[in-house]
Amino acid sequence: DAEEYQPPIWKSYLYQLQQEAPRPKRIICPREVENRPKYYGREFHGIISREQADEILAGIEGAYILRESQRQPGCYTLALRFGNQTLNYRLFYDGKHFVGEKRFESIHDLVTDGLITLYIETKASEYISKMTTNPIYEHIGYATLLREKVSRRLSRTKNESRKASVTSEENTPVEKITSLVRRAALTQNDNHFNYEKAHNFKVHTFRGPHWCEYCANFMWGLIAQGVRCSDCGLNVHKQCSKYVPNDCQPDLKRIKRVYCCDLTTLVKAHNTQRPMVVDSCIREIEARGLKSEGLYRVSGFTEHIEDVKMAFDRDGDKADISASIYPDINIIAGALKLYFRDLPIPVITYDTYSKFIEAAKISNPDERLEAIHEVLMLLPAAHYETLRYLMIHLKKVTLHEKENFMNAENLGIVFGPTLMRPPEDSTLATLNDMRYQKLIVQILIENEDVLF
Repeated sequence: DAEEYQPPIWKSYLYQLQQEAPRPKRIICPREVENRPKYYGREFHGIISREQADEILAGIEGAYILRESQRQPGCYTLALRFGNQTLNYRLFYDGKHFVGEKRFESIHDLVTDGLITLYIETKASEYISKMTTNPIYEHIGYATLLREKVSRRLSRTKNESRKASVTSEENTPVEKITSLVRRAALTQNDNHFNYEKAHNFKVHTFRGPHWCEYCANFMWGLIAQGVRCSDCGLNVHKQCSKYVPNDCQPDLKRIKRVYCCDLTTLVKAHNTQRPMVVDSCIREIEARGLKSEGLYRVSGFTEHIEDVKMAFDRDGDKADISASIYPDINIIAGALKLYFRDLPIPVITYDTYSKFIEAAKISNPDERLEAIHEVLMLLPAAHYETLRYLMIHLKKVTLHEKENFMNAENLGIVFGPTLMRPPEDSTLATLNDMRYQKLIVQILIENEDVLF
């Protein structure tokens, strides 16, 4: 609870430095400059030399002007006074202003962020280089104090534990109980299927002061101060993100859909061994469709398959795919195939694709089986488990071949390109590999008891 929570002692040194950084001072040109770009203001001084810019800015820390290059007309430069010298940066505009990776709405914001960065990196370069050597992330000292309390809250019901975030939406001290604490609690108490998953970090602009959940240091600057994991919400410095282990625990609130979602992300968010789409569809098919002629080969109505997809995206494992709603089992089979086709990383991953193809080309059956088994061991755990479960199911389908006319070879033709795609989007590579894709799936079905 917020009133019981004692925030950890954040390392505030970099925050103090940001407060000390020079403030930007715009030096206005006293005359009207012809041909001034419409996206620059009175700080634009036209075509002047570096020496002239240095004279204008002399002695005023944080002062800046914009000028047009004498050597390259049409190219613009930000001249900025910092550390008793004038620094010149090539300036660009594409709807936003930038001199490096960060893009700003205004020159004022660009200069403000630049002065903060220059000041902090000048004053604390050695400190910054050592920030990752003693991270709070590995010790989780303050998280340990809350683990039992958070775990009790998480374990009330599995559904609640998935939908409830330990962070608060309000601006209370409990905001500091971020994904770090939730990760620790889930890891020890609630996450039975502890598949390894890398964080999905994306550059993020934080509103208000934020601290890195890896090193506990302030994330400085005006915009793009660090990165945030879009799956679990972990906030860290860009440089700290390289050291964060692959222990992402996705938060259901951040997973917007079921289809087109990374497989490992989905199963970790729902705390299941396999994607619930796979379990639900296979359960339904085995209950009423194993003897259906042309199962997986005959297509259901596309609009009905899309309806099933939307139901899973909207309702998750509560989606109703029973015979009363979808009497045609081919719709459910089509929805399962569509799930596999829509995966951003196929069940047989891009990393292992070429190894599977090479294994399929081995002529000796025993050696080929051994090679395929070795490559299977390289699959991420959630992908391996999903593939194993699907192959057990498809083996059951082949046991009813007399009724459904679907043997392992036929299923290989259907599922080969569904479960594995070449890393490069090449039509020629896909056509050349199709027979091997089919063969791989056929072998996996026929030998599922040996290979898995």
